[in-house]
Amino acid sequence: MNERLWRYDGRRAVVTGCASGIGAHLATQLADLGAHVTGLDLRRPERSPAEFVEVDFADPASIDRAVGAIEGPVDALFNVAGVSSGIGNPLLVVTINFLGMRHFTEALLDRMKPGSAIANVSSLAASNYLANAAVTAGLLATGSMAEGISWCEDNPAALADGGYRLSKEAVILYGMTRALDLGERGIRINCTGPGVTETPILDQLKSAYGQDYLEAFPTLLGHVCGPDEQASVLAFLNSPAASYISGQVIWVDGGSVANKIAEGLEVPR
Repeated sequence: MNERLWRYDGRRAVVTGCASGIGAHLATQLADLGAHVTGLDLRRPERSPAEFVEVDFADPASIDRAVGAIEGPVDALFNVAGVSSGIGNPLLVVTINFLGMRHFTEALLDRMKPGSAIANVSSLAASNYLANAAVTAGLLATGSMAEGISWCEDNPAALADGGYRLSKEAVILYGMTRALDLGERGIRINCTGPGVTETPILDQLKSAYGQDYLEAFPTLLGHVCGPDEQASVLAFLNSPAASYISGQVIWVDGGSVANKIAEGLEVPR
């Protein structure tokens, strides 16, 4: 196997949510693979990447300033930043997880040349995205953060379960709806769907809903996923090794989605 297919030498990678969890592990992995890493977060990480830019993904002005602070062309964009419904503010969850992410991504596209790639982070909580697509399409149809916030305010039922599921379903469908147009420009876009993973978001969920809530999600491989295991899949998706993968959601869930589908089949296992 050609090792260069996995390398990021001479490439600029932008990682949001670089201060903790999956984003922190990803920034380290990318640097080890030769990337020039620009990390973004609300606070500076303990281990700073080559460049750090402070950003608040709930604030379009902050996002625009962050975009302006990123130097040079962007070869690989990783949208990892996010919050859980455990923060108790559904509108803010959707604003940060989807609307801010979309605003940031669209603003960076002019910096991305053919051969570049985007990897977003969704969630196992969004595994029913097709069943809920008719509702999520309304959010996707908005053209700005302000319009998206207005849509959320006009459709409170869509956020009634905390906003997290809606935001992560929107992340998946956003990538799928942009894959053709971006592909014509030589840009790939994909996302991962992490299962239960040891990150600060997991701590938020434990605090908000208790341990019993988390135990409803199976760990079929015998352990809770580590953030490094999630990061390595993201690094693969934006590498030359994945050069013909676009518009996909990759479930990094230890087999949870597959198990759910299998349980609905009348086939002996």
